[in-house]
This record gives sequence, C-alpha cells and structure tokens, in this order.
Amino acid sequence: MADDLCFFVKDSFVLKAPKKSPLVLRMIVLVFAMVCGIYICSICLKQISTTTTAGFLNIQLTERPCEKPEIEPSEVPYVHFPRPISYSRAECACNPVRFFAILSTQRSGSGWFETLLNSHINISSNGEVFSVKVRRSNVSTITETLDKIYNLDWFTSASKNECTAAVGLKWMLNQGLMQNHKEIVEYFNMRGVSLIFLFRRNLLRKMISMLANSYDRQMKQLNGTHKSHVHSPHEAEILAQYKPSINATLLIRDLKQVEDTAAKALQYFNSTRHTIFYYEDVVKNHTKLVDVMNFLKVPQRDLNSRQVKIHKGSLSEQIKNWDDVLKTLKGTRYESFLQADY
Repeated sequence: MADDLCFFVKDSFVLKAPKKSPLVLRMIVLVFAMVCGIYICSICLKQISTTTTAGFLNIQLTERPCEKPEIEPSEVPYVHFPRPISYSRAECACNPVRFFAILSTQRSGSGWFETLLNSHINISSNGEVFSVKVRRSNVSTITETLDKIYNLDWFTSASKNECTAAVGLKWMLNQGLMQNHKEIVEYFNMRGVSLIFLFRRNLLRKMISMLANSYDRQMKQLNGTHKSHVHSPHEAEILAQYKPSINATLLIRDLKQVEDTAAKALQYFNSTRHTIFYYEDVVKNHTKLVDVMNFLKVPQRDLNSRQVKIHKGSLSEQIKNWDDVLKTLKGTRYESFLQADY
C-alpha cells in the first residue's frame, strides 16, 4: 500500500504539462490588457459625463429669477426682465425694462419726438416698424414682430441692448393698428405695454406738412433724395419753398376726419395704461419731456434732437390758395388753426 502511494506521488511529479509557445502567451496577455484598458476608460468617461450633467443641473437649479424692485402693486405688470435669444444682457440681466409704444399719425411730430427719446441713454424706440406692410399683414405677424421688439431681439440704430430701461416703437394709426385694435389691445394688456399718444393740435399745419412731404417724395428736391426730416436749416429752407394748394371744398370734412380718427383710437385703447401728449405742448414746454420720462419710469436726462423744423411762421406764407382757406375756416371751430404756430 505504501509502495503504491509512493508510486502515485512519484508519477504525479514526473508528469509535465505540455509546453506552450511564448508568442501565444504574450498575445493572450496583450489582449487581456487591452480589454481591461477599454473597460477602465469606459467607466471613467461615464463618471465624467455624470459629473458634467450634474454640474449643469446644479446651475439650473440654483439660478434665481430677478427680484422686482420696490414699486406700487399696480406697476408690477409693467416691469419686465427680457431674456434675449441673440445675446446676453450680462450684468444688466436683472435691470427692469418697461415696454412702450408711441401711437400717432403722420406729420404730427412723432419723428422728432422719437429722436428726443432715443437721445436718452436707457431708451430704445425702434421707429416705424410697421411701415413695412408684410409685418402687419395679419395679427400673427404683428404679435411676432412685437415679441421680437420687447424681447430686445430687434436691432436698429436706436437699440441700447443690454442696459435698456424702456423699449418700444412708433406706430401710426393707419398701419394696421385700428383694423386689428381688439387683438392689439389684448396683447398690450397681457404684455404690460404702456402707450404714449402723440397728436397735433393744429391739424391745418399737419395737412400742409403732409402735402409738402408727398410733393418731395415725388420731386426729391434735396439732390435727388427724398427726406421726411432734415438736420440743417439750409435743407429746411429748400423744402419750405414749396407752397401746397389745399382743397378748400373738402377742408372741413378732412379736418373732422382726422379728429374722429384720433378720438376713435383713444376709445379703442382706453383700457390700456396710456398718456396723451400734443406736439405743440412739447415744443413750447420742455417740462413735458419730464412727464414722458416719469411715465416710462426712467432716470431724468436732458433730451435733444438734431432735427430742424421745416414749416414755420405765418400760414399765409405757406399756403398757395390762402384766401380760399381763410374764407373756409373763418367762423368755424377750426378758425384758431389760422393763427396758431407750430
């Protein structure tokens, strides 16, 4: 029995495993190392991705909305914090912005008035945006355009961008405003838009300005260029040389029609936050500009414009058929237009 056991042990040590090629062993080790390396790298990449995602989530969770300034509760709907798509407001992101629109009619001083507002470092008024017909083709295009303006994504020479405190546009009553007044009033109230009505008291002077502007659009008196507004006394003098002839037969009717349109606009937009200014009052009394800035809740600044008035002085020197106009308006409620300046 002992001999058999010894024989078994001896045979166990005598038996040897078959030899394997060194090249095969090396290949096995190399493949094993590559598999381990790929596995380790995949784990590391997953950890980095998870960490990055968590970081973004933390940033989103910790981002706070801007706190509204201490104002009257009634003013809260008119304070906004736009987030433009096309750029970042950076350090001004939490500076409140007021939305506004200047509602007016052609040749009522609205161009001059808007340049005054744009001379303020914190006000951006973007001009007659809806003079382009396609932008007012329907309610959808109107609201899309307004959204872009009030989101500070509308770029013009007037844009103050990051630190704008009041942004708006100039909108003529005949540029889709009256036709779509119900939807536009709803939009203004929903978005908290404040309205500035700018009218002209002397409708006769407004008519002269419109006729003269229409004439220059055809004749292009300034070196072949039409200009609705000028910046030099010399240019103003050239344009003022034209004296329009007014249809005296239709004069009373036309003046009343302009009055009715303004009255209808005030009625349509009565439910909005709004104020009313007249061109003549702003010209004669510059404290009216203080009222405008107070209405927009922007800091007080000296406002200025480079525009030069074209038609000034006695109306008898500006109307070709003055005698007919004088006779037509004498004794009517429009008689004061014959004397008033501006």
